[in-house]
Formats: sequence, C-alpha cells, structure tokens
Amino acid sequence: MNIGGIVRDGVWENNVVFSQMLALCPAMAVTTTGTNALAMGLATTAVLVVSNVLVSMIRRTVSSQVRIPVFVVLIATLVTIVDMAMNAWAHELHKILGLFIALIVVNCAILGRAEAFASKNGVAASALDGLATGLGFTLALTAIGLIRELLGSGTLFAQASLLLGPGFAFLEMRVPEYDGALLMILPPGGFAVLGLLLAAKRVFETRRQAVPQVPASVPSA
Repeated sequence: MNIGGIVRDGVWENNVVFSQMLALCPAMAVTTTGTNALAMGLATTAVLVVSNVLVSMIRRTVSSQVRIPVFVVLIATLVTIVDMAMNAWAHELHKILGLFIALIVVNCAILGRAEAFASKNGVAASALDGLATGLGFTLALTAIGLIRELLGSGTLFAQASLLLGPGFAFLEMRVPEYDGALLMILPPGGFAVLGLLLAAKRVFETRRQAVPQVPASVPSA
C-alpha cells in the first residue's frame, strides 16, 4: 500500500470509530468536551505510533506463540509513560482524564494495528499507519466532543488552555444566553451524536460513489 493509501485508510476509509466501530468506550466516556476528546485522541495517537514502530522493529525476533503478550506489555508500558507525562506536564487535565488514560491499554484498535499491520510491515510504513489511524481516531473523538459540548453546555473547547497552553485560550468560546441541554452530556447524547455522524458518513460515501466516473480519454491514432 502506498503512502496515500495508508493515510486515506487510517483517517477515513477504515476510521477506527466511524467505520470499524472500535474504541467506543473512550469515544463515549471522554467526549463531553472538545478539549477532553482532543487530549485523549493525541495521547492515543502517541501510543499508536510508538507501539507500531516497536512492534515492527521486533517482529522478526519474537515468535508467533508469544507475540500477543509481548505486544500487550509494550502497549501497557507506553500508556504508563503517557499517563505519567500528562500528570507531570498537564496535571489539571490529568485530574479529569486520568481515569480514562489507563483505558488506552485495552483499546482494541492499538493491539489490532500492531497485529494486522506493524507485525507484517517495515518501520516507516508502520509509523505512518499508526499516525494515520491515530489522527482518524482523534478526528472522530474531537467531532463528537465538539458537537456534544456545543449542544450540552453551550461552549466550545472549554479549558483548552489546560491542554494547549495559555496561548490557545482564544479557542474557548461560549454561546450567549444558552445554558445547554444536559441530555447531550450524558451517555444517551453521546450515542445520539455518534449515530448522526455515522449516518452522515454513509450518506456522503453513497453520494460520492454515485457520481459517474469520467472515462479516461483514448489517445488518437
């Protein structure tokens, strides 16, 4: 698969949330705000890239009988490092997301990419696959988080400065005279937003496939 194919596959065609319906636990748990969703997406992306690189590097030295336990140990170690780093450099955000960071270990998308792609391909391609898959996951979580936050609280990127620094405080917005609908912050609101986004993706892909393809021009004799 070429570079464009890997990126397109990870970000859109086989998006972890919108196409494979994986990792729905963090997708529902942390998407009450756009900031929380973005933080979880970036943390998962970091783990995906590094785990794919490490699995690709050791793929010829680990026997097939013990590869899954080895992959799990690698992923758990990386998640622990990310958890400690967030606690050290983004402590206020860690107090909100700390409970869910550990869930990255059981994110089936990470183990799935390690087994399906990194264990069979080179380091560069595996790193790109991890980055594309992580960006697709981040895109899905952030989209769900922003919609739930806007409808549920009337804000956008609340407390973004905790994640990105004081320079990004301009991202924090509030809809005047709107206090939000509590239902959108609760789990039913998360499933409703996910369902609407899934339907929108299906409609977009159906219309795109329905567009007639322009035949290639036949060179004149």
